[in-house]
Amino acid sequence: MPSLVRQTLKWSAVTADRVRRPPRGVVILIFHRVGARTRLDVDMPVAQFEAQIQELAATGRVRRLDEALDALALDTPPAADPIVVTFDDGTADFADLALPILARYSVPATLYVATQFVDEGREFPAEGKPLSWAALRDVHASGIVTVGSHTHSHALLDRVAPDVITAELDRADDLLEHHLGTRPLHFAYPKAVAGSPPADAAVRARYRSGALAGTRPNRYGTTDHHRLARSPIQTSDGMKYFRAKVNGGMGLEDTLRVLANRWRYRGATE
Repeated sequence: MPSLVRQTLKWSAVTADRVRRPPRGVVILIFHRVGARTRLDVDMPVAQFEAQIQELAATGRVRRLDEALDALALDTPPAADPIVVTFDDGTADFADLALPILARYSVPATLYVATQFVDEGREFPAEGKPLSWAALRDVHASGIVTVGSHTHSHALLDRVAPDVITAELDRADDLLEHHLGTRPLHFAYPKAVAGSPPADAAVRARYRSGALAGTRPNRYGTTDHHRLARSPIQTSDGMKYFRAKVNGGMGLEDTLRVLANRWRYRGATE
């Protein structure tokens, strides 16, 4: 997406938030990569990522995913809305660059791992070097990272057969349990594409939560834990639009992104 179009879209989303303020709720952020080794808008420069994590730490609102899910079930919302930090995929920069910053500011995070890339040393698209199992064990042992499933092969679960869904989830869970000593309790749909009815049933049977995108707060008392909304953080957000997403805004940006992705991924399987 050209830079001018992207910035116009972000400005429009912030303007829409002024007309209709976002509701209260748990805000879940999605990061992907840190290091700016590529031109991907989700490949965050280290300095920008650290500034964002430092600002999140200063709010005192960052919580582990399980704590945030507990808050969603409360009859009375907490005084301040929790923020949850999540990462998708499982690229090596998470251990090399993101984790030291998260640890420096004591910010917990959830990392959703597509296990085939780790198990086979297979690169993600756009030069995404995967974590090794040794690095993932160190991440898990850090005490501030919850490791979840992102399927085995990064399969889009709205367009594969039920037996493939079962194999994808079971293989990822088995590998994570074998290498980390515990089965994952949380799941994120690849590319934030919601699964078919059989996939939805399989995810609900295995995990405490399932995550999509959505760029909106998760409301107290009404949020489906297997349809968690998350706000993608992009390099082009800078600090201005990052703050807007932390406050539950920028929903219009996501609405238009979803429409674009339906066209973009119409023939894809992973």
